[in-house]
Amino acid sequence: MTENRIKINVSSEIGRLDAVLLHPPGAEVENMTPRNVQRALYSDILNLSIAREEYRQLQGVLSKVADVYIMDDLLVRVLDNPESRTGLLQRICVSEDATDYYGLLLDMPSRTLAKVLIEGLPARIDTLTAFLKNEYYALYPLYNFYFTRDAAVTIGGSALVCRMANKVRMRESYIMDAICRSSGVFDCRVVDANDFQPQNSPIMMEGGDIIVAREDILLLGNGCRTSSQGIDFMIERFRREHDKGRYHVIVQQLPSEPESFIHLDMVFTFLDRDKCMIFEPLILGDNQYQTVHITISDGKVSKITSAPDILTVLRRLGMDLEPVVCGGPDEWDQEREQWHSGANCFAFAPGKVITYARNIHTLEELDRAGFSVVSADDVISGKVHVDGDGRYAVTVAGSELPRGGGGARCMTMPLSRREVKW
Repeated sequence: MTENRIKINVSSEIGRLDAVLLHPPGAEVENMTPRNVQRALYSDILNLSIAREEYRQLQGVLSKVADVYIMDDLLVRVLDNPESRTGLLQRICVSEDATDYYGLLLDMPSRTLAKVLIEGLPARIDTLTAFLKNEYYALYPLYNFYFTRDAAVTIGGSALVCRMANKVRMRESYIMDAICRSSGVFDCRVVDANDFQPQNSPIMMEGGDIIVAREDILLLGNGCRTSSQGIDFMIERFRREHDKGRYHVIVQQLPSEPESFIHLDMVFTFLDRDKCMIFEPLILGDNQYQTVHITISDGKVSKITSAPDILTVLRRLGMDLEPVVCGGPDEWDQEREQWHSGANCFAFAPGKVITYARNIHTLEELDRAGFSVVSADDVISGKVHVDGDGRYAVTVAGSELPRGGGGARCMTMPLSRREVKW
């Protein structure tokens, strides 16, 4: 990790990556049983040793092309500051009904405390109330923390701290807010969607539903993790920051089932200036899920209209994208590979993406679209060089990581990208 203070700057999904924030999966992934797997928002239990090996490939590739910041190290920096430590712990303990543990947590060394805040704190069973609760943890492990995309998102020079849809993930947002404000590493504006919101607020959004198509275009998913009120919250702040000129927000409604449709980036991601990955039945198929185009002119919402689909709106706005179909032409393969995050690609430069090796039909489609399919280990070892003008799909092994419900885009939070020449 570089020690230089970094200026947050993300104005596209494909600009060459300069810096990215990651959290390699740790013991929190295994601090789970079949009894609490649904509360953890997983569909299965992960094998940590295999998940770590797969993640090593992702991190290794990203380390070759950008500065990698590790969440755990930045959290320690926050906790080294007494004022920041106190503020974060108060927020967490009040939110999670763990005020009895505040003193214990406050006295921990920073590295130990960071570990506990991520991996969980076992409860003391020393009162009748604690016994009757029948809860093993006072602070639950952050099972989903390796999906760094969700708790905060970078838009332009700002970091939006998301208000998560599930209480089990709220601590992720609090940690991200503290890191953005108090780690001393980032130079950015911070907007925290949790501020001034009652516990039952309908405002919620997650980073997987937020795609920066171009400096003047946001794509937002509206489904079980991002509400219409959450989108209105984002539009309100977006228009305030852009009070001159014309900007566009494209909203795509998403199904609530199956769970693989939780975010927009599970059905649509950018690959290059002129290519995107899609789950065809939802993005281009005849279905009940609306696409809405919202126009902002000189800081005011000037028009809201229905649209045929995302690609049609983008084409009208000067972004003519050729879709690459997740799973290929067969509907059965499309469903299977979408379930395993086949549409969830991460671009680290125009035409250079990371994806799972298991989705073979999707890789065949990428090959037909002109992408050279190469393994992560070949890139890490230097056997294959992905710089230059060629298009590459770098494959990461994915037998365990997808069980958590996400792919390469979910596991990465870009901090800085270079401008794209459209």
